[in-house]
Amino acid sequence: MIGVYDSGVGGLSVWKELVALMPAQDYVYVADSAHCPYGDKSREYVARRADTVVRFMIEKGVEAVVVACNTATAAAIAELRSAYSIPFIGMEPAVKPAVNISHTGVVGVLATANTFRGTLYRDTVMRYASGIKVIEKVGKGLVEAVERGVVPKDLIKEYVGEMTDQGADVIVLGCTHFPFLSEEIARCAGPSVRIINPAPAVARQAVRMLDGRVFGGGTRKFYSTGDTAVLRGLAIGIDSSLTPDDFEKVSV
Repeated sequence: MIGVYDSGVGGLSVWKELVALMPAQDYVYVADSAHCPYGDKSREYVARRADTVVRFMIEKGVEAVVVACNTATAAAIAELRSAYSIPFIGMEPAVKPAVNISHTGVVGVLATANTFRGTLYRDTVMRYASGIKVIEKVGKGLVEAVERGVVPKDLIKEYVGEMTDQGADVIVLGCTHFPFLSEEIARCAGPSVRIINPAPAVARQAVRMLDGRVFGGGTRKFYSTGDTAVLRGLAIGIDSSLTPDDFEKVSV
């Protein structure tokens, strides 16, 4: 059984890709929506929440965890790998592929403040973006909008415009919530700007780590520490076989 963990509903963008590659796999998804967003909270706070959620998932029987949250990956994945013997797959900043396809030498990254402060992101930029202008834009308010099930067009126009006005021809979605806004992001950016969603690459990495093995019979269970309405709507939009009984609010 694979656990998929996010601060809220954003990790469904990763779960969607996992299901596409491993549809017969058993999954447990946990949205820590009562404590979302993580982007402006302390690293210590996020690490504590990550540990609490992972312990809950292990109690439910998961044998590998995809930390489908850029902020939680930055804050906690090293500690999680040290504390538990199961495999952990985290979100990788997609700076390298963005640099490889940019023609202008200007790459935009839309993420949370804590993701930008993380060692993994900083190391990735230093390693792969030498000679490239990287425009870092904090997508303040976007996570909250996705959690409410709305598309904040004015905010997206503002953030995307600040990157494209400086010549960005590639925009990296540095938060798993943002693929749910990708249609509007692409519309604001225009047809000449590439949008990179790291979720498919993370799903492929999960397959590699599991050596292509599939466990279980395709069961899905979704838990949320907050309201389940948006989680349920988005997940059923991805997999129409899901029912309301597959979703449960929990106190973790």
